[in-house]
Amino acid sequence: MYYIQLNGQIIAYEKSGFGPCPLLLLHGNGEDHHIYDELVKVVDPQKFTIYAIDSRGQGGSAEARDLHYLNMALDVSRFITSLELENVLLVGFSDGGIIALILASLHPDMAGGLICCGANRTPKGLTRKALHEIKSAYKKDHSPLTAMMLKEPNLLDRDLQRIPAPVLVLAGENDLIRKEETEAIAKALPKGEMEILPGETHDSYVVHSEKLLPYINRIYKEIVNTGAFQSEIHSIDLDNVEDIEGIF
Repeated sequence: MYYIQLNGQIIAYEKSGFGPCPLLLLHGNGEDHHIYDELVKVVDPQKFTIYAIDSRGQGGSAEARDLHYLNMALDVSRFITSLELENVLLVGFSDGGIIALILASLHPDMAGGLICCGANRTPKGLTRKALHEIKSAYKKDHSPLTAMMLKEPNLLDRDLQRIPAPVLVLAGENDLIRKEETEAIAKALPKGEMEILPGETHDSYVVHSEKLLPYINRIYKEIVNTGAFQSEIHSIDLDNVEDIEGIF
């Protein structure tokens, strides 16, 4: 486990792989980077350097006084600049998807591509059943993480329209996000593409699953086709460990 101080916050993350494309994995509400353990095992380490981050106040990261999607997005943007990453492929699930969209809207030049799984623009994008369950949970736990889902995010179409990168917007057929919400997000994005996954729930294709791999490879190809990583790819000598470790 690695630790880095960002915006007065200690953020924990795991790093693996040595490829030219930075792949940032962002988890959902109340979770940590371990939801991606199975996915990380099958991602090609020669294509990607993988950063699986624990959002502030969750997992191995320090407790946080301020828990808002904007703060979390600013943490990730500071992470990217601190490590001097470029053409990042962001994969975000639920809260992580919201964070990825906010980040890409605030900093359109940071992301080479996004995969946004089960995200919503506002709490109204949740199904009635999901909202009821979250409200009931908040009455019991009074958790600021739970409260955040009831009050945030507040993304507007004009925010999404600022994102120039290709964005794959995914949701399960039986998701707790309204299908109309997923459609609206994809429609607002200049390069948005939507897929509703048959038979899947909100988290079944993400949490402890390898099913995101083909989508990651697909967006990776789109980023490579823009000319990104060409100098890094040509300069890597896979028989020389020092060259590999020196990419980032």
